[in-house]
Amino acid sequence: MTAMQTEFPQGAVLVVGGSGGAGEAICTRFAELGSDVFLTYHRNEARAAQVVAKVEALGRRARACQLSMSDVYGARRVIETILDEGRVHTVVIAAGSDISQPKIRDLSVEDWRAVIDADLNGFFNIVQTTLPHLKANGGGSYVHVSSAGLHRWPEGDVLSVAPKAAIDSLLKGIAKEEGRFGIRANSVAIGVINTGIFLRLWEDGTFDEQWEAAVHRNLCLKRWGQAEEVASAVAFLASNRALYTTGQTLSVDGGYGV
Repeated sequence: MTAMQTEFPQGAVLVVGGSGGAGEAICTRFAELGSDVFLTYHRNEARAAQVVAKVEALGRRARACQLSMSDVYGARRVIETILDEGRVHTVVIAAGSDISQPKIRDLSVEDWRAVIDADLNGFFNIVQTTLPHLKANGGGSYVHVSSAGLHRWPEGDVLSVAPKAAIDSLLKGIAKEEGRFGIRANSVAIGVINTGIFLRLWEDGTFDEQWEAAVHRNLCLKRWGQAEEVASAVAFLASNRALYTTGQTLSVDGGYGV
């Protein structure tokens, strides 16, 4: 079979944050399309085991490993162990800190440093650990789950948008510098997705009906997104259907940035 007759190159996808709401959907979508799956989780081992079982039920191989983005050397050891087991064709970064919604003026230096260290520096660490492997195995791709806030500022979302903006800049650099080696790098900028941190912030009252009405006014599609819609976009960018696509951002945000 030629490359364009299969969805992905030979090997597995590594989904960092694969036990989260969007992460689970991403793992499932890759398995549905024929890829084995490695996933990482931070604390929720039980949820990660459920994702592994779902992938295996689809006939694909799966393994979950605990990983903390802020633990530089620990994360490297975990990823190196995964890479020793076989080829990884795609690295998906779907992890992020469990953040609050402070205004910039109210943000503490300690919270800022913690999120930058885990999300931004953690991403850099993952790239440095995986890039030699991708290059040595004929290429591969990075796909980052980013934020629609890069296109229209969502008040109170600095801890999500700021590190993701820096990561998106790094992705463009990777695309430019490593494309000659068959490395692609793209991101999926998501809006409000009906899973994960959005549900927690709704339940604790951070988001309310007034907030919902204000966000809906900026949406072309008057509903929240679904995790499966994010997963389809991520899988497309990683697939052989997007072999000539790199350094790009695909928005899955209901038209929030329009």
